[in-house]
Amino acid sequence: MTDASAYTPPAVWTWNKPSGGRFASINRPIAGSTHEKELPVGRHPLQLYSLATPNGVKVTVMLEELLALGHSGAEYDAWLIRIQEGDQFGSGFVGVNPNSKIPALLDRSGATPVRVFESGAILLYLAEKFGAFLPSEPSARAECLSWLFWQMGSAPYLGGGFGHFYAYAPTKIEYAIDRFAMEAKRQMDVLNRRLAESPYLAGDTYTVADIAVWPWYGALAKGEIYEAAEFLQVQEYPHVQRWAEQIAQRPAVQRGRRVNRTWGEPDSQLPERHEASDLDLPAKPATP
Repeated sequence: MTDASAYTPPAVWTWNKPSGGRFASINRPIAGSTHEKELPVGRHPLQLYSLATPNGVKVTVMLEELLALGHSGAEYDAWLIRIQEGDQFGSGFVGVNPNSKIPALLDRSGATPVRVFESGAILLYLAEKFGAFLPSEPSARAECLSWLFWQMGSAPYLGGGFGHFYAYAPTKIEYAIDRFAMEAKRQMDVLNRRLAESPYLAGDTYTVADIAVWPWYGALAKGEIYEAAEFLQVQEYPHVQRWAEQIAQRPAVQRGRRVNRTWGEPDSQLPERHEASDLDLPAKPATP
């Protein structure tokens, strides 16, 4: 291991220089808005403010799955939040999510709008609102919620840990990459062992647990994030591979992963979605 002893932490940490790396411009040690900006509002009951990162994809997939089941009340407007440009620090967005992270949902179907933030909370809110993708039998429900919250607790180690130090950090730190690569592989092994005994995470049925986990770990298994498939030897997890491909073939998943996406092949992008028919139109780039 290389010598990493040159840095000694100060007695008191101060924010006196950029952190460096791809996301340095949006990292800061304080909360709250930086500028006044109202959020747009469309005509549908559900207003989603997001970006097609794994956390954002969870919610658009859930909404498309609900619509596929015939829940017309799940019709939604999906507005693009450009996190690299600081949209999440606008006063309107902070009013919906004081944590300034995507996704954020505003449910305007009742007399008083309901805000929901944190992707896992949004999935659970929608599952309960529409009575779908969440088992009602107590033991099955407990299994489903356990995997849902497993994802919420585990993904920061994958994204903010492994992904950051392996793909985005301005300098490569051997200790950090080794530490989080080990954890990423351990998590994949947890999933692989579960999926060896069950077709889906909660059992025989596709649930919010799969919808939450797939955009992170399915994408990792398919080599779609961090360009780390070879580094992590993701082919070592055949049951995760089977599950990831099975979910990728669902039409609602294919639709949902396009929403609020502004990168990749043109036909994979749909910066904003306001009608179901938007997904049938030729892709067009986001407006500046």
